[in-house]
Amino acid sequence: MDVLVLGGGPAGATAATLLAQHGLNVRLFEREKQSQFQVGESLMPDTYWVFRRLGLLDKMRTSRFVKKHSVQFVSASGKESQPFFFFENNPHESAQTWQVVRSEFDQLMLDNARQYGVEVCQGTRVRDIHFDGEKITSITVQDPNGSVKEESAPVIVDATGQSSLIANRLKLRQPDPFLKKASIWTYFKGALRDDGLNEGATLVLQTADKSGWFWYIPLPDNIVSIGVVSSLEQLFKNRSDHQQIFNEELENCPSAKRRIEGAEQVTGFYSTKDFSYRCSRIAGDGWVLIGDAFGFLDPIYSSGVFLALKSGEMAADAVAEGFQKNDLSASQLSSWETEYVKGMERMKKLVYAFYQGFSFGGFIRKHPELKRHIIDLLVGDLFKDSVDEVIGPMEAMQYEMST
Repeated sequence: MDVLVLGGGPAGATAATLLAQHGLNVRLFEREKQSQFQVGESLMPDTYWVFRRLGLLDKMRTSRFVKKHSVQFVSASGKESQPFFFFENNPHESAQTWQVVRSEFDQLMLDNARQYGVEVCQGTRVRDIHFDGEKITSITVQDPNGSVKEESAPVIVDATGQSSLIANRLKLRQPDPFLKKASIWTYFKGALRDDGLNEGATLVLQTADKSGWFWYIPLPDNIVSIGVVSSLEQLFKNRSDHQQIFNEELENCPSAKRRIEGAEQVTGFYSTKDFSYRCSRIAGDGWVLIGDAFGFLDPIYSSGVFLALKSGEMAADAVAEGFQKNDLSASQLSSWETEYVKGMERMKKLVYAFYQGFSFGGFIRKHPELKRHIIDLLVGDLFKDSVDEVIGPMEAMQYEMST
């Protein structure tokens, strides 16, 4: 076996599939027997290009997932921005993306990996990782029958999500001091949907006191995912009951409350806490981190799945090149880190701006010529220097608002 991939989410499935396409023998371990419920349902349009490499486009086109053409922001006063239509920059099929049911989407990606020759081992848990210094010698896995065995390969790809198995063992994880956030979310049936191209739009609705925001994501079967994000302290200070917190925050966001009036809540509540972090490095000799195992920004612009796919793609290409050059060193396996982190940083600046009161509508009115760069960032076109033109004016506007 050439490569062992730990984790079968979007990052792991992407890396495994592309490595198999490069002609490598790949075994993927996923602890769940079937893909499970996950948050992170809203995709960015630039996932299109990774899907094309994965051979997934036709499956996505014929899926039941809701088509997403835009994102829209609703201010604390309830004022709705004009929709940011992705096709304004690029009238190409790639400007449309999807709102997905993650259990179905993740399974679709794993089944696709199998078709390209990946040995997918679902229901198999990684119990331990064995190191000699910082080099991995082997891993211990437990199959669905409970049998335990050792596995080894020249390269280990860690796609274990926020479990971050390698990073936690090597103490590489660094929380973001500014983005200490938490979220509570649930699902409603029969909630309001807009018409036409806006039917599948992601909505970002700010609370009246500007202390947090709600996401609003239309899904198949007339279901909507709706969740509140705020600081860890704001959400849980003197409160612990998820229903109480959600309902009180909903009262603080009339625009969100109006949209679910008369709808039926169809699940309980879910929560995540303190979710923004990044690891101090992305690879070592014979191992590499991808997706949430390396870092997670924030749910505000739905960048999670896109960054998972993109990191899986970039890491797979670096690993495949390493096999061709007979070089599986940390230097080779991290050769994509600088470019990838630069893209993450561009998105992080947009995230920071939002939490510091950045107004999309106000910015576009002041800088209409920069709207295309804002759309580029919302699309996921993060890996080109031209989008940096928006950073200076954006930070200047934030400074003006704070003084």
